[in-house]
Amino acid sequence: VSGGMPVCLLWCLVALSTSTAAGDRLTAHNDTWILIDVGEKSLSVMQGDVARRTYGNISIGRGGSSSEKRRGDGKTPLGEFHIVRITADTPFHRFFGLDYPDLKRAERARRTGNINQTQYAAIRRAIKTKQVPPQDTALGGYIGIHGIGEGNVAIHEDFNWTFGCIALTNTQIDDLSNWVSIGTKVIIRR
Repeated sequence: VSGGMPVCLLWCLVALSTSTAAGDRLTAHNDTWILIDVGEKSLSVMQGDVARRTYGNISIGRGGSSSEKRRGDGKTPLGEFHIVRITADTPFHRFFGLDYPDLKRAERARRTGNINQTQYAAIRRAIKTKQVPPQDTALGGYIGIHGIGEGNVAIHEDFNWTFGCIALTNTQIDDLSNWVSIGTKVIIRR
């Protein structure tokens, strides 16, 4: 913790401000998508219905996973997302930012009063233009797939340690970078 803000959150803020814009990369594998199974603790690179790569022993949020994520709960959100940011030089080695919060979550939060109409409109606009949605609402943000950087591999192997992101080893995230690009679909499920 630095100044009261978790290191992962600080890093994610830097990653969002220095990453590749959505329109700057071409999708290399149009039919490639990512399946993250939080129950199995695995991330698979899928082409259609075929797993081309599977990385085991991933880490997720220290609060587990949920379809009802809130800011600061340490949970990894379940659902369908897309990669909207890619950063290669970060304290966590690499970062693939997701378009969280998604529109369904934002609609629910607007109906229940957890976000206001202005916040909902900003999220909706970002999703429609394939940009990063506002990251500072009650729904939380700064969710992505990243490496462990200089972190302790033993901790990564034994504990879910992130604040909601999905973490792989640096070797795994380097290999994954060959398969993903802006727009790659990511499904996170139990």
